Amino acid sequence: MKLPKNIALILDMLENAGYEAYIVGGCVRDSLMGITPHDYDVTTSALPKETERVFAGMRLIETGLKHGTVTVISDGEPVEITTYRVDGEYHDNRRPDKVSFTRSLRDDISRRDFTMNGIAYSPRRGYFDEFGGAEDIKRGVIRCIGDPDKRFREDALRILRGMRFSASLGFEIEADTARAMLDNRELLNNISAERVSSELCGLLTGRSSGENLYRVLTDFREIVGVMIPEFRECFGFEQHSRFHCFDVYGHCAMSAEKAAQISADSECRLPLTLAMLLHDIGKPQRFSCGEDGEGHFYGHAAVSADIADEILRRLKSSNALRERVCRIVRYHDTTLRDSDRAVRRLLSKHGLEAVRDICMAHMCDDMAKKPECADRCGEWRAVMARAESLASSCCLTLKDLAVDGKALRGLMEPSPEMGKVLKHLLDGVVEGNFPNEYEFLMQEAAKYIAKHKKT
Repeated sequence: MKLPKNIALILDMLENAGYEAYIVGGCVRDSLMGITPHDYDVTTSALPKETERVFAGMRLIETGLKHGTVTVISDGEPVEITTYRVDGEYHDNRRPDKVSFTRSLRDDISRRDFTMNGIAYSPRRGYFDEFGGAEDIKRGVIRCIGDPDKRFREDALRILRGMRFSASLGFEIEADTARAMLDNRELLNNISAERVSSELCGLLTGRSSGENLYRVLTDFREIVGVMIPEFRECFGFEQHSRFHCFDVYGHCAMSAEKAAQISADSECRLPLTLAMLLHDIGKPQRFSCGEDGEGHFYGHAAVSADIADEILRRLKSSNALRERVCRIVRYHDTTLRDSDRAVRRLLSKHGLEAVRDICMAHMCDDMAKKPECADRCGEWRAVMARAESLASSCCLTLKDLAVDGKALRGLMEPSPEMGKVLKHLLDGVVEGNFPNEYEFLMQEAAKYIAKHKKT
């Protein structure tokens, strides 16, 4: 395994001082899978004070000393070096009450979550893999190290990590590990909202989530129901629709998978995928059945947006993410027509980013219905292309208008009425009734003012 020079240097310095030193965890897993690691964790038999002495000539950060971690700044990058350790009792299902240092790598590895993350590597000593992690990686299996119930009771966040790894790597979860995840799911209520939110976002946007989200979200829907209790009403809720082939929750899960597919490598991936997961969560509250047996969900988008807002506030999502997700949910079923006038209206009301999001939401929604519905995706792509073109060439906002409040001062005194005049002019331009030309708009403004002048 080829290591970056700064990591190789750190390992050498520890070994030359008489200590064992390995890289461990996700960096080894990714390297074995042919994926370039984005960071490296180092583990060592050196105690924290011994580590500090080895790197005395380098910049050190001691914030993790309690848990045996010394951060070394090497080539301008922070590298965490952690002493082999064993954990004490867990009483909060998240962190050990205390840790004890050990000189045994095996003891350290045995406390970790999954076999694929329990492999260590040293250029001098080779691989340490006593728990079969490399074989599980080859087989595409996620399996706990030791007793899975114990692992999840120690740290319930590992339940969500298992789901995230399954989606992002495309791995199956071994049967005993999956059972223990489901059996211990209520322990997630002891985990902070921020950590749950972080894992949920990672699950939705992982490397291979576009191929695996539906499987993971449906196989472990009871876990999702702990994270987001509002979904429980959606489980098994039939839609009674000639367009749908899934229940409400299954449709949301498949819509999220399609969002992860079509938005790969795009800045909209997280907001779109999260929005599609939540876009129909309010449907059970709005269900009605017509005389023909067809199900209807009038007003469900607004209800779903309100529920999504509550969920994202509870999960401590950023304001920007929450607002964008809720906007997509609220307008995901907005009627889209591929005409200049209709698209100008949308752009003027929502802006280009929102119109793109809404078009992509329509595509994800249709791809998660019966196959024939996906034929409409071409229409949504056409609307999106028209929006891109019009946004760069048309007057859509007051700042694009050929006249402004200053120009209108020759016709009227500054007042709230001036805003109404400008809105009238902008509406006329957006609708295609007025050209965005100074002389014309000033004449139209004069007519409007005269017509609405108070007597």
